[in-house]
Amino acid sequence: MKEKPETTAHVSVKEYCFTKKEVKGVVEASDFKWSFTWSFGKGVLFVNPPLGRALIEDSLLRFFLKKDYELEAGNEYKFIISAKF
Repeated sequence: MKEKPETTAHVSVKEYCFTKKEVKGVVEASDFKWSFTWSFGKGVLFVNPPLGRALIEDSLLRFFLKKDYELEAGNEYKFIISAKF
């Protein structure tokens, strides 16, 4: 039986500002690396650079919607994406 494709994404939270209602950091998956800003007050996620953004954006947004109140600046997190990058 074939294994399901998956990639582990590593999230590093650099800043968590409750006043601005924003989380900033870096996410890495496979050979890709993006910076992000999660504006949880507005429910908006910004991911840069645009190269490969479509690969991570939806999965990262679901991660934030599930975990945003558990995140702390300076910590690292990971989650599994059901796709091979």
